[in-house]
Amino acid sequence: MRGADERQAVLFSYRSIEDRVPADHPLRAMRRLVDPLLVALSPRFQEMYSALGRPSIPPEQLLRALLVQVLYTIRSERQLMEQLDYNLLYRWFVGLTPDDAVWDPTVFTKNRDRLLAGNIAEAFFNQVLALADQHHVLSHEHFTVDGTLLEGWASHKSFRPIEDPTPPPSDGDPSNPSVNFRGEKRSNATHRSVTDPDTRLVRKTHHGAAFLGYQASVLTENRHGLIVQTDVRAPEHHAERDAALEMLTLLDPARGRRTLGADKGYDTPDFIAGVRTLGFTPHVSPNPIRYRGGQSAVDGRTTRHAGYAVSQRKRKLVEEGFGWQKCVGLLRKLHHRGRELVGWIFAFTSAAYNLVRLRTLLAAVPA
Repeated sequence: MRGADERQAVLFSYRSIEDRVPADHPLRAMRRLVDPLLVALSPRFQEMYSALGRPSIPPEQLLRALLVQVLYTIRSERQLMEQLDYNLLYRWFVGLTPDDAVWDPTVFTKNRDRLLAGNIAEAFFNQVLALADQHHVLSHEHFTVDGTLLEGWASHKSFRPIEDPTPPPSDGDPSNPSVNFRGEKRSNATHRSVTDPDTRLVRKTHHGAAFLGYQASVLTENRHGLIVQTDVRAPEHHAERDAALEMLTLLDPARGRRTLGADKGYDTPDFIAGVRTLGFTPHVSPNPIRYRGGQSAVDGRTTRHAGYAVSQRKRKLVEEGFGWQKCVGLLRKLHHRGRELVGWIFAFTSAAYNLVRLRTLLAAVPA
Protein backbone atom coordinates (compact mmCIF):
# COMPACT_ATOMS: atom_id res chain seq x y z
CA MET A 1 0.00 0.00 0.00
CA ARG A 2 1.33 3.41 -0.94
CA GLY A 3 1.94 5.70 2.00
CA ALA A 4 0.39 9.14 2.06
CA ASP A 5 2.62 12.21 1.64
CA GLU A 6 1.45 13.93 4.80
CA ARG A 7 2.98 17.32 5.61
CA GLN A 8 1.73 17.71 9.17
CA ALA A 9 4.57 18.46 11.58
CA VAL A 10 5.18 16.04 14.45
CA LEU A 11 5.05 17.75 17.82
CA PHE A 12 7.00 15.16 19.81
CA SER A 13 9.69 12.59 19.04
CA TYR A 14 10.24 9.41 21.00
CA ARG A 15 13.80 8.86 19.71
CA SER A 16 16.68 10.55 21.49
CA ILE A 17 19.44 12.30 19.63
CA GLU A 18 21.82 9.59 20.90
CA ASP A 19 19.83 6.91 19.07
CA ARG A 20 20.09 8.76 15.78
CA VAL A 21 23.90 8.61 15.67
CA PRO A 22 25.13 5.26 14.25
CA ALA A 23 27.14 3.18 16.67
CA ASP A 24 30.08 2.95 14.24
CA HIS A 25 30.10 6.63 13.23
CA PRO A 26 33.63 8.14 13.24
CA LEU A 27 32.51 11.00 15.48
CA ARG A 28 31.69 8.54 18.27
CA ALA A 29 35.33 7.45 18.44
CA MET A 30 36.38 11.11 18.26
CA ARG A 31 34.03 12.02 21.12
CA ARG A 32 35.49 9.25 23.29
CA LEU A 33 38.95 10.75 22.74
CA VAL A 34 37.97 14.38 23.22
CA ASP A 35 35.78 14.27 26.34
CA PRO A 36 38.52 13.12 28.77
CA LEU A 37 40.82 15.83 27.40
CA LEU A 38 38.23 18.51 28.11
CA VAL A 39 37.73 17.16 31.63
CA ALA A 40 41.47 17.50 32.21
CA LEU A 41 41.30 21.13 31.01
CA SER A 42 38.38 21.99 33.32
CA PRO A 43 40.56 23.61 36.05
CA ARG A 44 42.11 25.84 33.41
CA PHE A 45 38.67 26.80 32.13
CA GLN A 46 37.61 27.65 35.69
CA GLU A 47 40.46 30.17 36.04
CA MET A 48 39.41 31.98 32.85
CA TYR A 49 35.80 32.73 33.84
CA SER A 50 34.38 34.98 36.52
CA ALA A 51 32.08 33.61 39.22
CA LEU A 52 29.67 36.51 38.57
CA GLY A 53 27.56 37.50 35.62
CA ARG A 54 25.54 35.63 33.01
CA PRO A 55 26.68 32.17 31.90
CA SER A 56 28.64 32.18 28.65
CA ILE A 57 29.04 29.45 26.05
CA PRO A 58 30.53 26.43 27.89
CA PRO A 59 34.17 26.18 26.79
CA GLU A 60 33.77 22.43 26.30
CA GLN A 61 30.96 23.00 23.79
CA LEU A 62 32.92 25.80 22.17
CA LEU A 63 35.94 23.56 21.56
CA ARG A 64 33.79 20.71 20.26
CA ALA A 65 32.08 23.13 17.86
CA LEU A 66 35.49 24.33 16.62
CA LEU A 67 36.48 20.70 16.10
CA VAL A 68 33.34 20.14 14.01
CA GLN A 69 34.26 23.18 11.93
CA VAL A 70 37.75 21.81 11.24
CA LEU A 71 36.76 18.17 10.72
CA TYR A 72 33.93 18.98 8.30
CA THR A 73 35.59 21.96 6.53
CA ILE A 74 32.93 24.49 7.50
CA ARG A 75 34.38 27.73 6.21
CA SER A 76 32.92 30.30 8.65
CA GLU A 77 31.42 30.66 12.10
CA ARG A 78 28.17 31.88 10.57
CA GLN A 79 27.90 28.74 8.45
CA LEU A 80 28.81 26.64 11.50
CA MET A 81 25.90 28.14 13.45
CA GLU A 82 23.59 27.41 10.52
CA GLN A 83 24.74 23.78 10.45
CA LEU A 84 24.33 23.41 14.22
CA ASP A 85 20.77 24.67 13.93
CA TYR A 86 19.53 21.69 11.90
CA ASN A 87 22.25 19.01 11.87
CA LEU A 88 21.52 16.56 14.70
CA LEU A 89 24.89 14.84 14.32
CA TYR A 90 26.73 18.09 14.98
CA ARG A 91 24.40 18.91 17.87
CA TRP A 92 25.12 15.53 19.46
CA PHE A 93 28.88 15.96 19.18
CA VAL A 94 28.88 19.51 20.55
CA GLY A 95 26.53 18.58 23.42
CA LEU A 96 23.37 20.45 22.43
CA THR A 97 19.88 19.01 22.75
CA PRO A 98 17.44 19.29 19.84
CA ASP A 99 15.64 22.14 21.64
CA ASP A 100 18.75 24.19 22.56
CA ALA A 101 19.11 27.47 20.69
CA VAL A 102 22.33 27.94 18.72
CA TRP A 103 24.57 30.88 19.42
CA ASP A 104 24.87 34.13 17.54
CA PRO A 105 28.00 34.02 15.30
CA THR A 106 29.37 37.21 16.84
CA VAL A 107 28.90 35.87 20.38
CA PHE A 108 30.57 32.62 19.34
CA THR A 109 33.56 34.52 17.92
CA LYS A 110 33.92 36.65 21.06
CA ASN A 111 33.94 33.54 23.25
CA ARG A 112 36.52 31.93 20.96
CA ASP A 113 38.75 34.98 21.46
CA ARG A 114 38.56 34.33 25.21
CA LEU A 115 40.08 30.89 24.59
CA LEU A 116 42.77 32.63 22.55
CA ALA A 117 43.62 34.88 25.49
CA GLY A 118 43.84 31.82 27.72
CA ASN A 119 46.12 30.00 25.26
CA ILE A 120 43.75 27.04 25.26
CA ALA A 121 44.84 25.81 21.83
CA GLU A 122 48.33 25.03 23.12
CA ALA A 123 46.90 23.37 26.24
CA PHE A 124 44.52 21.26 24.14
CA PHE A 125 47.37 20.39 21.76
CA ASN A 126 49.52 19.25 24.69
CA GLN A 127 46.67 17.14 26.09
CA VAL A 128 46.35 15.35 22.75
CA LEU A 129 50.10 14.65 22.78
CA ALA A 130 49.87 13.35 26.34
CA LEU A 131 47.11 10.98 25.22
CA ALA A 132 49.27 9.75 22.35
CA ASP A 133 52.20 9.24 24.72
CA GLN A 134 49.97 7.34 27.11
CA HIS A 135 49.20 4.85 24.33
CA HIS A 136 52.91 4.62 23.37
CA VAL A 137 52.53 5.85 19.79
CA LEU A 138 55.00 8.75 20.06
CA SER A 139 58.70 8.66 19.26
CA HIS A 140 60.96 10.71 21.54
CA GLU A 141 64.16 10.14 19.55
CA HIS A 142 63.44 10.70 15.86
CA PHE A 143 61.83 13.84 14.42
CA THR A 144 61.21 15.70 11.16
CA VAL A 145 60.87 19.43 10.56
CA ASP A 146 59.31 21.21 7.62
CA GLY A 147 57.48 24.40 6.76
CA THR A 148 54.76 25.64 4.44
CA LEU A 149 53.28 28.96 3.39
CA LEU A 150 49.77 29.95 4.42
CA GLU A 151 47.92 32.47 2.26
CA GLY A 152 46.70 35.32 4.43
CA TRP A 153 43.25 36.90 4.57
CA ALA A 154 44.46 40.04 2.78
CA SER A 155 44.56 41.15 -0.85
CA HIS A 156 47.20 42.92 -2.91
CA LYS A 157 45.07 46.07 -2.80
CA SER A 158 45.68 46.27 0.96
CA PHE A 159 49.48 46.21 0.42
CA ARG A 160 50.28 49.92 0.59
CA PRO A 161 53.35 52.07 1.34
CA ILE A 162 54.20 52.26 5.03
CA GLU A 163 54.70 56.04 4.90
CA ASP A 164 51.43 56.70 3.04
CA PRO A 165 48.87 53.93 3.60
CA THR A 166 45.95 55.98 2.26
CA PRO A 167 43.74 54.04 -0.17
CA PRO A 168 44.03 54.72 -3.91
CA PRO A 169 41.57 57.14 -5.51
CA SER A 170 38.15 55.62 -6.06
CA ASP A 171 36.87 54.87 -9.54
CA GLY A 172 33.25 54.96 -8.52
CA ASP A 173 33.53 51.73 -6.50
CA PRO A 174 34.87 52.73 -3.07
CA SER A 175 34.47 49.22 -1.61
CA ASN A 176 36.57 47.55 -4.33
CA PRO A 177 38.45 50.10 -6.47
CA SER A 178 40.47 49.12 -9.51
CA VAL A 179 44.20 49.43 -8.85
CA ASN A 180 47.01 49.07 -11.39
CA PHE A 181 50.33 47.90 -9.86
CA ARG A 182 52.22 47.65 -13.15
CA GLY A 183 55.65 49.27 -12.96
CA GLU A 184 55.36 50.00 -9.23
CA LYS A 185 58.15 48.72 -6.97
CA ARG A 186 56.65 46.99 -3.96
CA SER A 187 58.51 45.09 -1.25
CA ASN A 188 58.19 44.12 2.38
CA ALA A 189 60.71 46.83 3.27
CA THR A 190 58.51 49.65 1.99
CA HIS A 191 54.95 48.27 2.08
CA ARG A 192 52.56 46.68 4.59
CA SER A 193 49.07 45.30 4.38
CA VAL A 194 46.56 47.55 6.10
CA THR A 195 44.21 44.56 6.44
CA ASP A 196 46.69 42.24 8.17
CA PRO A 197 50.01 43.99 8.95
CA ASP A 198 51.58 40.72 10.16
CA THR A 199 51.54 39.18 6.67
CA ARG A 200 54.41 39.54 4.23
CA LEU A 201 54.61 39.41 0.44
CA VAL A 202 55.98 35.98 -0.47
CA ARG A 203 55.99 33.38 -3.25
CA LYS A 204 56.59 29.65 -3.26
CA THR A 205 58.93 29.56 -6.28
CA HIS A 206 61.12 32.07 -8.10
CA HIS A 207 58.66 32.25 -10.97
CA GLY A 208 55.43 31.83 -9.00
CA ALA A 209 52.82 34.44 -8.18
CA ALA A 210 53.41 36.48 -5.03
CA PHE A 211 50.80 36.63 -2.26
CA LEU A 212 50.49 37.91 1.30
CA GLY A 213 51.04 35.08 3.74
CA TYR A 214 52.65 33.52 6.80
CA GLN A 215 55.38 30.96 7.36
CA ALA A 216 54.03 27.94 9.26
CA SER A 217 56.36 25.20 10.52
CA VAL A 218 55.79 21.89 12.29
CA LEU A 219 57.95 19.35 14.08
CA THR A 220 56.68 15.78 13.73
CA GLU A 221 57.79 12.53 15.29
CA ASN A 222 58.83 9.80 12.86
CA ARG A 223 56.93 6.81 14.24
CA HIS A 224 53.44 7.83 13.07
CA GLY A 225 53.87 11.39 11.81
CA LEU A 226 52.12 13.09 14.75
CA ILE A 227 52.77 16.82 15.11
CA VAL A 228 54.62 17.66 18.34
CA GLN A 229 55.41 21.38 17.87
CA THR A 230 54.00 24.23 15.74
CA ASP A 231 55.22 27.71 14.84
CA VAL A 232 53.79 30.62 12.81
CA ARG A 233 55.80 33.71 11.89
CA ALA A 234 56.50 36.19 9.11
CA PRO A 235 58.03 34.47 6.03
CA GLU A 236 61.49 36.03 6.09
CA HIS A 237 64.65 34.55 4.55
CA HIS A 238 65.78 32.53 7.58
CA ALA A 239 62.31 32.13 9.17
CA GLU A 240 61.92 28.43 8.37
CA ARG A 241 65.28 27.42 9.84
CA ASP A 242 64.96 29.77 12.83
CA ALA A 243 61.55 28.26 13.62
CA ALA A 244 63.00 24.75 13.43
CA LEU A 245 65.75 25.51 15.95
CA GLU A 246 63.29 27.21 18.28
CA MET A 247 60.91 24.24 18.20
CA LEU A 248 63.77 21.86 19.00
CA THR A 249 64.56 23.82 22.16
CA LEU A 250 60.95 23.29 23.34
CA LEU A 251 61.23 19.49 23.33
CA ASP A 252 61.71 17.66 26.59
CA PRO A 253 65.34 16.69 27.15
CA ALA A 254 66.06 13.05 26.45
CA ARG A 255 68.88 10.64 27.10
CA GLY A 256 71.18 9.86 24.21
CA ARG A 257 71.34 11.27 20.70
CA ARG A 258 68.27 12.19 18.70
CA THR A 259 67.83 12.69 14.96
CA LEU A 260 66.17 15.39 12.89
CA GLY A 261 65.12 14.78 9.30
CA ALA A 262 64.60 17.67 6.87
CA ASP A 263 64.66 18.48 3.17
CA LYS A 264 67.52 20.15 1.31
CA GLY A 265 66.24 23.64 2.13
CA TYR A 266 67.69 23.17 5.62
CA ASP A 267 71.17 22.26 4.34
CA THR A 268 73.09 25.31 5.57
CA PRO A 269 76.20 25.35 7.79
CA ASP A 270 74.54 27.53 10.46
CA PHE A 271 71.49 25.31 10.76
CA ILE A 272 73.49 22.07 10.83
CA ALA A 273 75.75 23.49 13.53
CA GLY A 274 72.73 24.66 15.55
CA VAL A 275 71.09 21.24 15.33
CA ARG A 276 74.26 19.50 16.52
CA THR A 277 74.60 21.98 19.40
CA LEU A 278 71.12 21.02 20.59
CA GLY A 279 72.11 17.35 20.67
CA PHE A 280 70.47 16.19 17.42
CA THR A 281 72.02 14.37 14.50
CA PRO A 282 71.00 16.31 11.34
CA HIS A 283 69.51 13.82 8.86
CA VAL A 284 69.12 16.58 6.26
CA SER A 285 68.97 15.97 2.52
CA PRO A 286 72.23 17.18 0.92
CA ASN A 287 72.03 20.19 -1.37
CA PRO A 288 75.51 20.47 -2.88
CA ILE A 289 74.59 23.08 -5.50
CA ARG A 290 73.71 25.59 -2.77
CA TYR A 291 77.34 26.42 -2.03
CA ARG A 292 80.33 27.38 -4.12
CA GLY A 293 82.43 24.32 -4.81
CA GLY A 294 79.49 21.90 -4.51
CA GLN A 295 80.03 21.14 -0.83
CA SER A 296 77.11 20.15 1.38
CA ALA A 297 77.01 20.76 5.11
CA VAL A 298 75.99 17.09 5.56
CA ASP A 299 78.93 14.74 4.96
CA GLY A 300 79.41 10.99 4.72
CA ARG A 301 79.80 10.57 8.46
CA THR A 302 76.04 11.10 8.68
CA THR A 303 74.70 9.75 5.38
CA ARG A 304 76.54 6.40 5.60
CA HIS A 305 74.41 5.12 8.49
CA ALA A 306 71.25 3.07 7.91
CA GLY A 307 69.26 5.36 10.19
CA TYR A 308 69.80 8.24 7.77
CA ALA A 309 67.93 6.39 5.00
CA VAL A 310 65.10 5.62 7.43
CA SER A 311 64.81 9.31 8.39
CA GLN A 312 64.71 10.31 4.74
CA ARG A 313 61.84 7.93 4.15
CA LYS A 314 59.93 8.81 7.32
CA ARG A 315 60.22 12.56 6.84
CA LYS A 316 57.66 12.37 4.02
CA LEU A 317 54.97 11.83 6.67
CA VAL A 318 55.07 15.56 7.42
CA GLU A 319 53.53 16.28 4.02
CA GLU A 320 50.44 14.28 4.98
CA GLY A 321 49.80 16.69 7.84
CA PHE A 322 50.18 19.75 5.60
CA GLY A 323 47.87 18.19 3.02
CA TRP A 324 45.17 17.46 5.61
CA GLN A 325 45.43 20.90 7.17
CA LYS A 326 45.04 22.67 3.83
CA CYS A 327 42.46 20.42 2.16
CA VAL A 328 40.32 19.59 5.21
CA GLY A 329 41.39 21.97 7.98
CA LEU A 330 40.63 25.25 6.15
CA LEU A 331 44.25 26.43 6.03
CA ARG A 332 44.71 26.66 2.27
CA LYS A 333 43.31 30.20 2.51
CA LEU A 334 43.27 31.66 6.01
CA HIS A 335 40.04 33.09 7.42
CA HIS A 336 41.67 34.91 10.34
CA ARG A 337 44.01 37.87 10.66
CA GLY A 338 46.97 38.53 12.94
CA ARG A 339 49.91 36.29 13.76
CA GLU A 340 48.61 35.46 17.24
CA LEU A 341 45.19 34.30 16.04
CA VAL A 342 46.63 32.48 13.00
CA GLY A 343 49.09 30.69 15.29
CA TRP A 344 46.18 29.70 17.58
CA ILE A 345 44.18 28.32 14.67
CA PHE A 346 47.22 26.50 13.27
CA ALA A 347 47.95 24.82 16.63
CA PHE A 348 44.29 23.85 17.09
CA THR A 349 44.09 22.43 13.54
CA SER A 350 47.28 20.45 14.22
CA ALA A 351 45.66 19.03 17.36
CA ALA A 352 42.62 18.03 15.27
CA TYR A 353 44.90 16.28 12.78
CA ASN A 354 46.59 14.38 15.62
CA LEU A 355 43.18 13.31 16.91
CA VAL A 356 42.23 11.94 13.49
CA ARG A 357 45.51 10.01 13.35
CA LEU A 358 45.03 8.75 16.92
CA ARG A 359 41.50 7.56 16.15
CA THR A 360 42.92 5.43 13.34
CA LEU A 361 45.95 4.20 15.28
CA LEU A 362 44.01 3.21 18.39
CA ALA A 363 41.32 1.46 16.36
CA ALA A 364 44.04 -0.78 14.87
CA VAL A 365 45.26 -1.82 18.33
CA PRO A 366 43.53 -5.06 19.48
CA ALA A 367 41.46 -4.70 22.64
